[in-house]
Amino acid sequence: MPERRRTELTTPITPELLRGALDLERTAHGLLPHRLPARARAQCADGQLAMAEAQSSGVRLVFRTRATAVELDALRTKMAYRGAPPRPDGVYDLRIDGRLTARASVTGGNVRTADMTTGSVETTPGPVGTVRFSGLPDHMKDVEIWLPYNEITELVALRTDAAVEAVPDRGRTVWLHHGSSLSHGSNAESASTTWPALAASLGGVELINLGLGGSALLDPFTARAMRDTPADLISVKIGINLVNADLMRLRAFGPAVHGFLDTLREGHPRTPLLVVSATYCPIHEDTPGPSAPDFSRISEGRLQFRATGDPAERAAGKLTLTVVRDELARIVRQRAADDPHLHYLDGRDLYGEADFAELPLPDQLHPDAAAHRRIGERFADAAFGTGGPFTAALG
Repeated sequence: MPERRRTELTTPITPELLRGALDLERTAHGLLPHRLPARARAQCADGQLAMAEAQSSGVRLVFRTRATAVELDALRTKMAYRGAPPRPDGVYDLRIDGRLTARASVTGGNVRTADMTTGSVETTPGPVGTVRFSGLPDHMKDVEIWLPYNEITELVALRTDAAVEAVPDRGRTVWLHHGSSLSHGSNAESASTTWPALAASLGGVELINLGLGGSALLDPFTARAMRDTPADLISVKIGINLVNADLMRLRAFGPAVHGFLDTLREGHPRTPLLVVSATYCPIHEDTPGPSAPDFSRISEGRLQFRATGDPAERAAGKLTLTVVRDELARIVRQRAADDPHLHYLDGRDLYGEADFAELPLPDQLHPDAAAHRRIGERFADAAFGTGGPFTAALG
């Protein structure tokens, strides 16, 4: 029996080995990927945004090696909710030459416990943990380690039993996407099976995922971050967070959409740009926000959401998903007269009323793993398939 090689080679974790992050912060423990640059983070003190952008949705380590064993030391920060059972551990996906090969989770780490009735958050520190993958094929290969979408991950050390090198630039098309918690990952099975990750894999493109749970709010700093990020394809999914946060009225919504798109066009004047409206969500189709949590079954680990607005308030300009979709479609039609690279996709074509009947939203807001797969497959077909708005850019 061949002697097991030991993971004695430590490779510095450098920007060349990371994809999907817009900024890297040196911490006392190692390297913390951010999905918004420091300038953007400095312009908003919202705790929800700070947590969402630091969670590593779409961020992955990518390298070439003939190693048969890989170890990654990481310090995670995961969320917990007072009165509820512990949340599942985040999942690291190992992909070899593009194929999902193994999954694992890390132990230890920090825990942020939120009290949803008061809004307070308490952090309990914990140690660095290690995720290990072994039994890898003994030949030169591309290795990707996708970091958990629902944990903040500080990268501490990478060890292997053979040398590691950066993957050369092979000229793959870069897709930059922004959206809400559904795009962030919500209840997806794992890091590389969120719907944007699945769609990127089916489309053969490199993903930069700016899905920010609770924070797809047409923020100007997000638009500027996207403006300044090199990309071949761009999509923006707009709607649910504006409604469930009750953030603005119709009078502000239209100009805000125009302003967001104007900023994107400053940096990407002819890049294919797809505006996507919200997928089907019954509680907010015709009822304004805000959303409110229902704690009646929290001890069972079941958190539900409900809409607290009054449908009659639409007359005063309150937003619903129906209102938002109509306005987005109108705005894109108007702008497309002078911008042939701008396109619109109704989110109900990705997940609609019939899909809800078959694959209901477990908490009334977020899809489950099966729905993520369906949405990813449908987006890939609509955007990257024959005649899709992204097809020509794929060459």
